[in-house]
Amino acid sequence: MSAGDDRAIGIFDSGVGGLTVTDSIMKLLPQENLVYFGDTARCPYGPRSIDEVHGFLKQIMALMEAQDVKMLVIACNSMTAAYEKFRPDHKVPVIGVMEPAVRAAVRATHNRKVGVLGTQATLSTGQYERFLQAAGKDLQVQTQVCGGFVERVEEGDTFSEELFALAEDYLSPLIAADVDTLILGCTHYPLLTGVLHSVTHGEVELISSADEVAKDIYSKLVELDLLRRHRQVGSRRFLVSGDPDQFRTVGTRFLAGGLDNVESMPWPSAASKGEDAA
Repeated sequence: MSAGDDRAIGIFDSGVGGLTVTDSIMKLLPQENLVYFGDTARCPYGPRSIDEVHGFLKQIMALMEAQDVKMLVIACNSMTAAYEKFRPDHKVPVIGVMEPAVRAAVRATHNRKVGVLGTQATLSTGQYERFLQAAGKDLQVQTQVCGGFVERVEEGDTFSEELFALAEDYLSPLIAADVDTLILGCTHYPLLTGVLHSVTHGEVELISSADEVAKDIYSKLVELDLLRRHRQVGSRRFLVSGDPDQFRTVGTRFLAGGLDNVESMPWPSAASKGEDAA
């Protein structure tokens, strides 16, 4: 049997949120080599314009392709939305996080009322509504921007009274609209599943794209004959544009096995502002 393709899968996000996707990939594809980039120096992306996020996306895709990866996984909803809108050039297969979440939500809903939690950057594109309407034309969709959630996760807050109050404020109109399924439209949000489950009293199905994304990656690797066929566990590298110690401290709480190999990869001054500096 062929040893397959030893090149790494490249995964990227604005910060620690993409670790939720990485964790699922590690469980389903433990033999794969992984390179993760967190743009923590410019996090959060949510309040930024989609055009600015698009500029960041192009920079990061170029950076990851320079690592000789065999696939790019956009483990960020805002960057996935920018990718779907602008479709920047790329040299390797690309998988985002929005369509897998939509498929799971369509399967899960019983009353055809689906809510989407997300950042301003993600929801401003209307991409979730388009995907949902295409997947199930009789769906009723309600979205909710959740400012502050990403910042709290990046700070390691998944439990404070202020966070609970914020969640209750954001979820109350969705509960009133009788949604039975809720897409966590930011890869940071699964880290708040406990809070969201509590506020909804466990009566709403919470949809994270992480496991569905990992399945899509597996299928695509098989389809393109890119699967690494080794019994030993693959290597893991974690790169961040900001403080590696902060990333390690927060990320270790959420990623099984911890974060040992975190490297600093700061942007040049021009690139940090979203300008082309490759």
